[in-house]
Amino acid sequence: MTLLNALSRGIDAIIFDLARQLRWSFLPPVMIYFAYGVSTLTVIVGTFFVKDYLDLSAAYIAGLAFWAGLPWALKMPLGHLVDIIWKWKWVLVWLGAALTAASMLIMYLVITQTDMMQALMPISAWYITAYILAPCGLVIQDAVADAMSVEAVPKVDETGKPIPDDTSKALHTTMQTLGRFALIGGTVVVALLNIWMFSDVETMTSADKEATYARIYLMGLMVPVLSVSGVVLAGMQKHRHRRALRAQGVPDDQIAALDRPDEQTTPNPWYFIGGAAFVALSLGVGLSEIDYGQEIIFVGSMTIVVLLMRQLITVLSPAQARALVGTALILFFFRAVPLPGPAQKWFEIDVLAFDQRFLSVLSLIVSVLTLVGMVVLRPMMANRSITWLVVMLTLVGALLTLPNLALYYGLHHWTAAMTGGIVDARFIAMLDTAVESPLGQVAVIPMLAWIARYAPGHLKATFFAVMASFTNLALSASALLTKYLNEIFEVTREVRDAATDTIQTAANYSELGWLLLSVTALTLALPLLTIFVINRSPLRSKD
Repeated sequence: MTLLNALSRGIDAIIFDLARQLRWSFLPPVMIYFAYGVSTLTVIVGTFFVKDYLDLSAAYIAGLAFWAGLPWALKMPLGHLVDIIWKWKWVLVWLGAALTAASMLIMYLVITQTDMMQALMPISAWYITAYILAPCGLVIQDAVADAMSVEAVPKVDETGKPIPDDTSKALHTTMQTLGRFALIGGTVVVALLNIWMFSDVETMTSADKEATYARIYLMGLMVPVLSVSGVVLAGMQKHRHRRALRAQGVPDDQIAALDRPDEQTTPNPWYFIGGAAFVALSLGVGLSEIDYGQEIIFVGSMTIVVLLMRQLITVLSPAQARALVGTALILFFFRAVPLPGPAQKWFEIDVLAFDQRFLSVLSLIVSVLTLVGMVVLRPMMANRSITWLVVMLTLVGALLTLPNLALYYGLHHWTAAMTGGIVDARFIAMLDTAVESPLGQVAVIPMLAWIARYAPGHLKATFFAVMASFTNLALSASALLTKYLNEIFEVTREVRDAATDTIQTAANYSELGWLLLSVTALTLALPLLTIFVINRSPLRSKD
């Protein structure tokens, strides 16, 4: 009976307790996070588009990922702006939706109206423009969604009475978990759509593939529709809630205070100055084409973010400030580990013959496993420290890089021969994590819940934005490390001239093994070394 009781308690903590904490007010921000996940719909199509139509090196594409990651550092002024214009923050969601829609439409026209777009600007330039516009739109919407996730947790019950602190803390943790769950859930929907769209890829002609690519980019317009729908629903929920409280006799001044019961946010110009400095630095260095431009921008951006972090945490107690900084550093180095970059994907496509449909299946498996991990780990996130969680995810992440190594060194040839072709390359690749592992989303949840609980009410969005800017700069660091590894261990895929079919660049995957080994070593070493140092410093946290 003891085992059955333990199993029952575990199921209750993992599943039923989550269901008990659900609120309809959680749905609007969840919809925006879900739209962010769905935005990955075009990732696989983009990979094949670059490979088949653009002569861009692996290092260049890795560098492009660096530029695409930098808009996320702009969450600082955006978050502070949300705090200032709290009642009008929905306008920013519409702006972000417009930028995202523009990105999708550009790629749709590039594929369907190639000659017209080529006459206006090189196709590679159109691709880069669309590649940068998408994160610009998403970061604006994400800044608002973070604020809405705090607002979604009710402050009073149906009768207008304040909700107890313990209940409020549990609801904040659940809300942040659901936000990451919706984000990864969007990637699951995307994987299913790609599997369906590429179900007969083996028989597709080049024209058929182009038509499918175009349809996928057109379907990408559901992303801005979803995010805008979330804002509209939030407005409807607020109106209905106010009407219900008014019917119960709650005074209008108390109802109005529910939107923002804390003190009004006093605009702090330093957040906007920091954002302007970031933009000026990025444009100045980027347009000058100076050597080591990405590195200069990264260091400059990090300096700006750290200075703003230092100013922001002054509103916390010294113990809270140290705990937040230590946690942020651990998450930074956990997310800063390098990736194989496009070289691994090219190897899978050219050598292992993985097609669009199978890559979609791999994406689906990884996303589903992450969703299961979020549900299973949710009770642990509430009871275990962030350090414990990151150590576990680091070990899992390093373990999941091993299939890539095994495939490169030909383990699938031996396993296929020993098992009658069952354990082949595709079987081993079922745990493929060549793209950024969504497990990083799991590690962020406790920090988001911490901010939602402890940050001052009038600076919630600002705290979310500044800390997110710091941890998102880790993705820029990851892109830089990925670029360096791709420059040290150079990998090329075969590129043929579209008109003459002559080989312009020969395929060479001889350095890929060292690249993958380096990625595995750094995936394991960087986070664990950081945790070792932090735990022996005043920044150590028990949260």
